[in-house]
Amino acid sequence: MDAFLKRNKRKSSAIEEQSLDDDNESTDVKLAILSSLHSNASQEVLLEALLAHDGSVEAASASLAEDRSQSPKKQRNSITIGHQTSLRLFASKSSTEERPASPKKAKLLSKKGATLHLYDPEDIAEHTPCSIIHNFLPQDEANDLLKELLEESDTFEKISFKLFDNIVQSEHTSTFYVGTEAEINTQKHDYFYNGARMTNVRRITPQLLRVRPRVQEAVNKEIQNRIKTRYPDGKKLKHQSLDPWSPNCAFVNCYNGPQENVGYHSDQMTYLGPRAIIGSLSLGVAREFRVRRVIPKDTENGTDDPDAEGQISIHLPHNSLLVMHAEMQEEWKHSIAPAQAIDPHPIAGSRRINVTYRDYKKMFHARYTPRCKCGIPSVLRVVQRKKENWGKYFWMCHGGNVPGKENCSFFQWADFDDDGNPSWDKARYKKAVTKPLASTSQVTPQDNNQ
Repeated sequence: MDAFLKRNKRKSSAIEEQSLDDDNESTDVKLAILSSLHSNASQEVLLEALLAHDGSVEAASASLAEDRSQSPKKQRNSITIGHQTSLRLFASKSSTEERPASPKKAKLLSKKGATLHLYDPEDIAEHTPCSIIHNFLPQDEANDLLKELLEESDTFEKISFKLFDNIVQSEHTSTFYVGTEAEINTQKHDYFYNGARMTNVRRITPQLLRVRPRVQEAVNKEIQNRIKTRYPDGKKLKHQSLDPWSPNCAFVNCYNGPQENVGYHSDQMTYLGPRAIIGSLSLGVAREFRVRRVIPKDTENGTDDPDAEGQISIHLPHNSLLVMHAEMQEEWKHSIAPAQAIDPHPIAGSRRINVTYRDYKKMFHARYTPRCKCGIPSVLRVVQRKKENWGKYFWMCHGGNVPGKENCSFFQWADFDDDGNPSWDKARYKKAVTKPLASTSQVTPQDNNQ
């Protein structure tokens, strides 16, 4: 390597003076420079090194030189962890310019047993149920919100729940914010989460309140853009609400260190209604947000492989807004993956703060939703595993998630009109009920498995 650099020192120095830190240069030019300096590296490795160092050829070249001096195993790990791939960079300029926005569902490029890393917002919108806005807030506003929530996070709590008859705690901490004292009382006394009342509910902070209108405006804009460009015939999805998205609460998580994570799950829709949309603001340390499409079980051949299409990783840097769109909770699962290492943030250190703004709908207040036989308000779920009932909503008891309690046998199919209004909201519910409710025997444990 040293001999190669010495032999081409004059040539490479001239190139570096003109192009190494010139942000106006195209990616192709930067790749060509890297290729001349590291001829044994593949284009994919060069591209990922370039992306990992924010487009700096000089920093990418130094990293590649260091990797080559390490053992092959260590080299592979250092190149792949946390690097993101922009799929559009692999296509020719003419092909990307000529390709119109398609409302059809994009074919997943992830493969079984593999992780596809995405960074580019256009790639994320096309291949996942999400859209992302980088550098969402003015820098001062983002930092002010981060500082406020870092102080708040010192008193966040871990959530306890029951899993397979064992009592476990979440690895990260969290709390819930609402607008008024009256809403705090309502949350503590009327609403149930995982079968139990929530005790750690707080009044929304000044900075959370300041940012909320910006999030609301951006999310509604992203919703309309997705309907126009990604959904069949440019129409909203069935059961998706016609009302503008209006966040009235925020669930805030704190991940302290690279190992704090949350496994694959779907967010609870009970008080959000079907086709729920969530605006998720990331602050502090960058982490990987992974998504995986749920594959319904084929009863004919027994196929039930949750990793059949692999997983997609989305890089969430400081001050990025991720919108989880109307297909996310029903058709996909998401997680925050543990990391082998993280780059400390100048303000947050090793912590990541995640603010999920949510729209709690009045028509799904706990006083209206069906109650279990045990007296606990039921939860709204969707069939994800059984192919014959895939996509159907149902209400069921969730008391079994509470330590010391068991599920009762309560089950009821849910009934919504095309705009997601429940049957008990007579003023808005339009669809005629033509089919009787199914019996409990029509749902198996696999249906409830998220």
